[in-house]
Amino acid sequence: MEPGKRPTISDVAQRAGVSRTTVSHALNGRGYVDPRTRENVRTAAQQLGYHPNLRAQRLRTGSAQAVGLVASMPVSVAAGPSRLGFFMEVAASAAETALMHGFAMLLVPPLDTQPKLDQFDIDGAIVVEPEENDPATAQLRANGVPVVSLGWQPGARSDIPYIDMQSQLTGKLLLEHLYDQGARRIALLVGSESRHSYLDVADAYEQFISDHALEPLVVRVDENEGEDGGYSAVLALMDSHPGIDGICALVDAFAVGVVRGLKELGRRIPEDVRVVTRYDGLRAQTCQPPLTAVNLNLSQVAELAIELLLEHRGGDHSRHVVPGPPQQLVPRASSVVPVTERSSVDQDSYP
Repeated sequence: MEPGKRPTISDVAQRAGVSRTTVSHALNGRGYVDPRTRENVRTAAQQLGYHPNLRAQRLRTGSAQAVGLVASMPVSVAAGPSRLGFFMEVAASAAETALMHGFAMLLVPPLDTQPKLDQFDIDGAIVVEPEENDPATAQLRANGVPVVSLGWQPGARSDIPYIDMQSQLTGKLLLEHLYDQGARRIALLVGSESRHSYLDVADAYEQFISDHALEPLVVRVDENEGEDGGYSAVLALMDSHPGIDGICALVDAFAVGVVRGLKELGRRIPEDVRVVTRYDGLRAQTCQPPLTAVNLNLSQVAELAIELLLEHRGGDHSRHVVPGPPQQLVPRASSVVPVTERSSVDQDSYP
C-alpha cells in the first residue's frame, strides 16, 4: 500500500491470501466462510485499518448494512446513575464487532419512549433481555427483521435464537455468597415481569432454599418503579420479616433502593443485612456501600450475539443457542462480613 492511501477490499484480500468475495462474505456475514479464514480476514482488516464503505454497499445491495440494538427494559431501570449501563456496555462491543463485519450499529430506544420500530432501517436486531411475548421482538419479526436475543425469551416465541446468559449460575453465585457470609434468612427481590433472568434466578433460589433447608421469601417489584420500588419493598419486607439478614436484589436499581431503605431503618450493611445484585455496573460500583455483583462479561456476550445474528441473516441456522462466557462474582462491602466479626454478628442479629 502507498502511504496515506485508504485500504481497499483488494488490499485485505491480498494480505489475507483470499479472494475479494471471501473478504466480503467474511466481513458481511454472508455465505459460509471457514471460521479460521474469517478470523484471518478480520485480522488483516484490522492491521490495515480497513472499514467498509457502508454507503456504497447500501447502493449496491439494497441493504441498510445496519443492525439494531433494542432495549427491552423500561427507562426507570435503564436510566438514572447507570446511564443505560447494561445496554451501553453491550452496545460498545456489539458496535465494534458489527463494524468489522461491515455493519453500522443503531441504538434503538426503549419501547416506552419509542413505541414504533418500523421507522428504523435495519437488517437485523439484538433484543436485550426480552420479556414474555416481547412487543419489540413481535414488531421486528412482523417487519421481517431477523432477531437474536440476550437470554431466552419466555412465552410462545421459542424459535428465536439467543445467547444463554446462564442466569441460574448467576443466582447460585450470589446466593451461595450470601450463605458463605453468614446469611441464613435470605430474601429474593426480582421484577414482577416475566424475563429469563427473573425466572432462572427464581428457580436457582428455590433449589438453594431446598438444599440449605431455609425459609423461602420472594418479593416481586414492578420494574417501572425503579429505585423507589426497591426502597418501598425493603421497608415492607423488614417490617413483616425483621430477621432478614440477606437480600438478593436482582435488578441494580432495586438494590440501590434497598440500601437506601435499610439505612433509613438503621440497619447496618453488611453486619445486619448483606445485599447483593446481579449486574456489576455503575450503580453497583458507586453505591455506598459498593454492591457485590457479578461480572457477566458483556463484551463477549455482545460479540457472540452479533456473530449469531449475522449467521442467521446469512442463512446459516445451524446454531440456535450459544452459551454465554464464564461469570465471576465481584465481592464488595455490601455483603462481605469479616470472619472475625461474623460469629458475633450472627448472635446479635435481629430475631
